[in-house]
Amino acid sequence: MSSFKPNPFGLYDTVGNVWEWAQDCWHGNYEGAPVDGSAWLEANNGECNYRVVRGGSWSNSPRGLRLAGRDGIDSGVAFINIGFRVARDL
Repeated sequence: MSSFKPNPFGLYDTVGNVWEWAQDCWHGNYEGAPVDGSAWLEANNGECNYRVVRGGSWSNSPRGLRLAGRDGIDSGVAFINIGFRVARDL
């Protein structure tokens, strides 16, 4: 059972559980970002010791829970509010 209507991709309740790790290396802005949806790795001065996390978690205020939310986190650490989403093509 879902709490909210699906997003434009047909997915339900995708925000608020944990910050989700992304493959991308940390970049402070989007200048030079790939436009084809591929991961943004070391090119253009990326800091690959820091990886992108997205979406916010249960520890954020409601205002902080949004898919566009992102941060750079040291890839060698673990926190209870950072994880990943398992997905597959149907």
